[in-house]
Amino acid sequence: MFSNASKIAVCGAGAMGAGIAQVAAQAGHNVVVLDRDQEALARGKASIAKGAAALLKRGKLDEIEAAALEARISWTLAVDDLADATLIIEAIAENADIKQSLFEKLEAILSDEAVLATNTSSLSVTSLAAKLKRPARFLGLHFFNPAPIMKLVEVVHGSDTSEDVADAAFNLMKSWGKVAVKAKDVPGFIVNRVARPYYSEGWRAYEEGVADASTLDFLYRDLAGFRMGPLELGDFIGHDINYEAARSIYEAYHGRTRFLPALSQGQLVAAGQLGRKSGRGVYAYGDDGIKPEPAFAPNALTKELEVRIADDAEEPIKDFLTALGVPLVVDNKLKAPCAAIGNVLVDVTFGPTAARLSGRFQTPFATLDWARDAKSASAIAFAASSDQARNAILQLAAVSGKNAIELTDRPGLVVFRTLAQLANCAADAVRDRVADPDSIDQAMINGVNYPFGPTAWADKIGFNNVVEALESIAEWTGEPMYNPSEALRTFAEAETVL
Repeated sequence: MFSNASKIAVCGAGAMGAGIAQVAAQAGHNVVVLDRDQEALARGKASIAKGAAALLKRGKLDEIEAAALEARISWTLAVDDLADATLIIEAIAENADIKQSLFEKLEAILSDEAVLATNTSSLSVTSLAAKLKRPARFLGLHFFNPAPIMKLVEVVHGSDTSEDVADAAFNLMKSWGKVAVKAKDVPGFIVNRVARPYYSEGWRAYEEGVADASTLDFLYRDLAGFRMGPLELGDFIGHDINYEAARSIYEAYHGRTRFLPALSQGQLVAAGQLGRKSGRGVYAYGDDGIKPEPAFAPNALTKELEVRIADDAEEPIKDFLTALGVPLVVDNKLKAPCAAIGNVLVDVTFGPTAARLSGRFQTPFATLDWARDAKSASAIAFAASSDQARNAILQLAAVSGKNAIELTDRPGLVVFRTLAQLANCAADAVRDRVADPDSIDQAMINGVNYPFGPTAWADKIGFNNVVEALESIAEWTGEPMYNPSEALRTFAEAETVL
């Protein structure tokens, strides 16, 4: 259906359209870019020249190849110039009426064998195809910005899309060097659906005063390895865009609570504090903007510390303390299968609060937030049931050369709770046949730069442990949005991903 000789058309010369054109041209295709504005075409052409120069500078292309890349792209204001294209990718305004008006014009000139694709991130592919003469040859190809850099393309199969068309488009995207994943036509597809808890949990922790904004964002970067925390990422994206995406998904799913928009983010939007582009969001920007540093607890003076651990302690606390390089003494007389510093019990959070665990075992208790690699992380985040428990963790941080961050004592703390809810949303997507678990993980890694996939994370933690943690969070908060997904429970029972 598609070959290297296939002519590719892109509708829209904006950042996304120009980026897609560059990707297609790099793959060796002749490309024509359509826009209704000459200035937009000029900006698009300049963007391609800049992209080719960057590839030349990085040694990805030589001068002849860079010039050939630019030469393979033509620019037009005339729809008729797209008549001989094999694949047409629409990347214009996110408005159904405007898109369908363009599709009507395209269908009038294209051959019956041409494939029409939309780059929509929020509109239904099936709905957009409803008025087309050839809906079987229509699908979604959702690229991520900037298209030449971001690897992911969601290949979205509308209800009328031909399997042959979807398969051909999937293979074409792979031939372009993309990580292609097939997604069902649901609101948000994979990434914008599964990613919602990353933002909502960050905002919730902020609203609850678990820590200040800078400390929360730091935790996601330092402990989990995300490139940006959810609050600073909202500033970067623009809170108007990010909040509208949350509202759109929430409303499209008829108010499912896992997609609940954040009230505080809505207030920022109402106040015009949209983030970097307005000079102020969660943080202040511009000449006077100074981003606060994370709030660390005071350093302890301890240089030596005995840490005891139960022989039947769970792997998370064993791995955590081993990564810190702290010598461990086996003690089979501990009241719980975890570690102890003095008479303070210590464990990596698995849902219950430190206060609740202290009451259960009748001893001071401290819970540690999850860390991808406690050795490379610069901080230990924790909640304590008492001053004695707090001092024990400050001593642990001191002997292991880490900063300490004390959090409000809440079920699942911050990073663990967010990751558990991401796994919950990913499991929902599997249940709803949006995509298979591996495709979801690949989408999150390559579409929004997650350090790992949510299903792989839950598998490593243990699906059973994640289910029990979510049950504990749901019971403690009284909120059904934390109830484990049926699919997550199925994974736990099978001890594997189906």
